[in-house]
Amino acid sequence: MQKDVKLKTEKLKREKRFKRILLIALAVLLFILLIIYIVVGIIYNRGNFSITLDKNLYFDRGLIIYDDPLYKVYRSELLAPAPDTFDNISYRWLPDDIADQEGGSHNGDNYLAYTFYVENTGDEVTDYWSEVVIDDVIRNVDEAVRIRVYKNGNATTYAKLSALGEPEPGTVPFENPSENLVALDHVASFSPGQIDKYTIVIWIEGSDLECTDNILGGEFQVHMNFNSEIDDE
Repeated sequence: MQKDVKLKTEKLKREKRFKRILLIALAVLLFILLIIYIVVGIIYNRGNFSITLDKNLYFDRGLIIYDDPLYKVYRSELLAPAPDTFDNISYRWLPDDIADQEGGSHNGDNYLAYTFYVENTGDEVTDYWSEVVIDDVIRNVDEAVRIRVYKNGNATTYAKLSALGEPEPGTVPFENPSENLVALDHVASFSPGQIDKYTIVIWIEGSDLECTDNILGGEFQVHMNFNSEIDDE
């Protein structure tokens, strides 16, 4: 009888221990899922495009970025809000004067458009590097994405190589697709008081053969960095 009681007691202890371990494991899993949800929410609530300025460009060289010519203050980051919808369109639908806006967000139907400036407020001639990088892609939507960079009115449209390994019509291939690097540019002899105006336009090109139902529901996140130097590696 005592042996039976002892066995039942040990069984109850094991069951309680198992339930406690299970509850702890579930709590840890829920915590991890919550963290992932928060991180993803932060990323995708920031819009599809952001611009960051290396602090060394400001503190050491006097460069600033801004999207309002009447409000020039130091900011390390600019955020471009995403359009309400992002369905595929044709590049022919983009306005001819899309790069003539003064600054800030000027999205249209199914495309992102954002204008901003880089200015040398320092006392010396300097230089800077710019790079456009894709941070995250869902459902390979970047296969049909176009990223057009207007610099002082001159436009370059970037796209991934086609499925045949050739440049898409009217585009420049991504600089380094394996590293998600879209574009890289070095600006030399940037004089005091000089201003470079940028307009970024992002859309999904409907004429791209990779623009199929397979990318429906896809998302992508892009940013543009302005750096004092670039790691050769």
